[in-house]
Amino acid sequence: MRRRTLLSTAAVAALPTRFAIGQGTGAGTNRLLRYIPTADLSVLDPSWTTTQVSITHGYHVFDTLFALDSAQKPRLQMAESASVSDDGRTWDIKLRDGLTFHDGEKVLARDAAASLRRWAARDVYGQTLGGFVESFAGADDRTLRIKLKSPFSLLPDALAKPNGMLPVVMPERLANTDLNKPNTEMIGSGPYRFLKDEFVAGGSAAYERFKGYVPRNEKPSWASGGKVAHIDRIEWKIVNDSSTASAALQKGEVDWWEQVQPDLLPLLRKNPDLTVSNFNTVGFFGTMRFNHLQPPFNNVAIRRAVRLGMNQEDYMSAVTGSDPSIYRACKALFPCGTTYGDEIGTAQMTGDIGAARAALKAAGYAGEKVVILNPADIPTIGPFGLVTYDYLKQIGMNVELQSMDWNTLAQRRTKADPVEKGGWSIFHNWWLGTSFSNPAISVVVRGLGAKGWAGFFTDEKIEALTADWTTAPTDEDRLRLAQAIHQQAMDAVPTVVLGRFFILTAHRKGLTGLLEGTAPFPWNLKWS
Repeated sequence: MRRRTLLSTAAVAALPTRFAIGQGTGAGTNRLLRYIPTADLSVLDPSWTTTQVSITHGYHVFDTLFALDSAQKPRLQMAESASVSDDGRTWDIKLRDGLTFHDGEKVLARDAAASLRRWAARDVYGQTLGGFVESFAGADDRTLRIKLKSPFSLLPDALAKPNGMLPVVMPERLANTDLNKPNTEMIGSGPYRFLKDEFVAGGSAAYERFKGYVPRNEKPSWASGGKVAHIDRIEWKIVNDSSTASAALQKGEVDWWEQVQPDLLPLLRKNPDLTVSNFNTVGFFGTMRFNHLQPPFNNVAIRRAVRLGMNQEDYMSAVTGSDPSIYRACKALFPCGTTYGDEIGTAQMTGDIGAARAALKAAGYAGEKVVILNPADIPTIGPFGLVTYDYLKQIGMNVELQSMDWNTLAQRRTKADPVEKGGWSIFHNWWLGTSFSNPAISVVVRGLGAKGWAGFFTDEKIEALTADWTTAPTDEDRLRLAQAIHQQAMDAVPTVVLGRFFILTAHRKGLTGLLEGTAPFPWNLKWS
């Protein structure tokens, strides 16, 4: 069988232009880093949940076969090379030599195969890939062989996805556990070991530099390249109160606060010992998600009526402290500023409350209770619920706001029951722009029903168009299909986008090497 080598460390000159290779790393220093994440770490398995704090944890402990660079292109990571047969139906991905799990066992191709089977059964992009896959298997100890039913040229893109459920590689025995339960045993092969004996749910977590990790000999770029761990130990401190977090950072009790509340930015910027910056230049996109299974939002006309009178300025001001420098309007279901991010939703979201009230009445709203689940412990999401509560009351809806912590919300949103039996109607969150930048990866648009993201949104037309998008032969064809998907999603209203904003981070000035990317990556950091 003839085979074309697409990615190879030894054949950099032959790489297609969409794959980049960097170079160079540096030496390390040994210090403790104390860090405040955005929320409590309740789910440890990053291939089981879309929760961002679990993904950040996942980047400490695990690694992936491919990873995105700053140009949002897939690069080799755990893989040494990747090749595809001439008929496009067999991919061979060779693992780098020397990959070792934290328990001392070698990383083998069968571990990668089992891990991808697990991920593909749950993740939205994974399910798309899974529809093409005949088998994941090890051709030998270092070669993962993926046999496809038909060609899927986007396979490296799928395996490099940086958000949502990460396609991490874990030991085969863990990957083969019950798909309906997240793994709690954290054995990865990434730059840091999870210290299970020091984990306190709701309180703290700790990580130790894994001395057996062999980084790529390349410059780091986003989630790709040389992941050199300079810090010996990283301690997470769960602090839900912003004032407490700010005080701890200023007193030197912690070293890095991931997400700073806007009203505290002026104070922290005045402190000569601190640096305030933006590691995520792509931005965050606020969203409001409906429960499509239960009244009243099983009625598309009611969803359209609610969207009509919403004002993004209200939502963005609520989470940014009315600082126009850190938010933008964006009435699109793909991120503004990306290939598919056309703002085709301006006429459907006018901010006209009177028009929304009239449209709601015409849609047949009969006073059904609307339950908003609101995470009071996440200050960059909680204000969204307050704005929606006030707005829905203004247009005449029967609304109840239920405040809770994020972990409780994440469990509640899986319930399909009516509100009288503990169900829900609306919740809000935010996404990194890279989380929904194309049709295959976008859980806020996909119509997979119970197999998709929370909300039970089903749309066979979107799924059919997405299937066509994944096999489209040209960029022009993909653009045309993405526009059709976008229009159908605007008509069906699976989600309402609340705008684009930036959440700044703050850390002690002696901490250097913070990389831009889709998460607060722990590698490349060092104390000067």
